[in-house]
Amino acid sequence: MTGNIANTSASRFYFGTRSHGQFTRRRFLAVASAASVALPKSVQAVAGHTGMRRAMLANIAGMTARTAASTGVVEIDPKVMDAIGRVLRHEFVPPELSGYAYENRPLPIGYGQTISQPYIVALMTHLIAPETHHRVLEVGTGSGYQAAVLAELVDRVHTIEIVPGLALEATERLPRLGYENVEVRLDDGYFGWPAAEPFNAIVVTAAASHVPPPLVAQLAPSGALVIPVGQPFSVQMLLLIRKRADGQVSVRQILPVRFVPLTGGH
Repeated sequence: MTGNIANTSASRFYFGTRSHGQFTRRRFLAVASAASVALPKSVQAVAGHTGMRRAMLANIAGMTARTAASTGVVEIDPKVMDAIGRVLRHEFVPPELSGYAYENRPLPIGYGQTISQPYIVALMTHLIAPETHHRVLEVGTGSGYQAAVLAELVDRVHTIEIVPGLALEATERLPRLGYENVEVRLDDGYFGWPAAEPFNAIVVTAAASHVPPPLVAQLAPSGALVIPVGQPFSVQMLLLIRKRADGQVSVRQILPVRFVPLTGGH
């Protein structure tokens, strides 16, 4: 059932990642440094973060229940919640903000950008219905948090970031934390990643004025694309787009959100 909430008050929205800056055509592929120490993905946070991580998951569950009438999602897939519980969110924020890392809100990560609210990460991940054999594209790497959650669930994650500093940091951070199945590229995400298509799912973490045709074209049959669409610096609508086996697409409105604009040469 379509979650049409067009009449919802503009004051009710949920924050996503600010993950884009000035356009650049330079490309960068993430390669794990031979000197880095890869930790197991299942590693738990230090004892001081364990209780906060549990509280974050409870907060996500509560918000999911409160927004169910709009989203149609009564409960986040348990495997998605497990993945979010395993990812060490404090590793994806500046050290001075690590004490706030498991609060259900966005936090600044430098370059004028933020890490997404955990609820939004959980919802968007749930909506694409990830499977272990999937290849997923993320547009807007940011600090790499959403990519890490996806990497816990799927075979391969390709993630594109347009801010050079963030791309370089994510390139170092993700393999250091054990996420060897993530590849980072510095580029304009509007055009996707043609060399790696097709993708079983695509997650876009910046708002576009329209759904980028290249992303739809790179989506595999029976694939899902989740993207915020609307005017910049305003309330947008989170959309779930599904491509049928015959290539036709369906669009479902999910929830009012607020993301910064998707930028680049387009």
